[in-house]
Amino acid sequence: MYLQNKDLYIEIVVSKHQGKLTPESKKMLELLADRTIKKMRYPNQDDRNDCYQTGILDMLSNWYNFDNEKSSNTFAYFTEVFKRGMAKGYNQLYKKKGDANHDIKLISKIGRAHV
Repeated sequence: MYLQNKDLYIEIVVSKHQGKLTPESKKMLELLADRTIKKMRYPNQDDRNDCYQTGILDMLSNWYNFDNEKSSNTFAYFTEVFKRGMAKGYNQLYKKKGDANHDIKLISKIGRAHV
């Protein structure tokens, strides 16, 4: 599927009028995310998948905040939302407050730490 800014813009405007994302707009946002994450590098596939999911969640949670009165550039808006979501996911995995030397390492996903 080829994605054009104009088509995504129309789907988002229609979605805002309906009060929910259209199935087509969901596919378009996922395609935008798929293309955006190809440019990113992660230590392993699990981290990549976690960051991808966080980015998608942020896009699907914040789609209604796109202001079509101010801009018609849906690509820029949703790419930025997705990238910030991925960064948030990465920071949840690796950045620990008060750990300037990165001494704390997660052993498992349930949050036990090894110092």
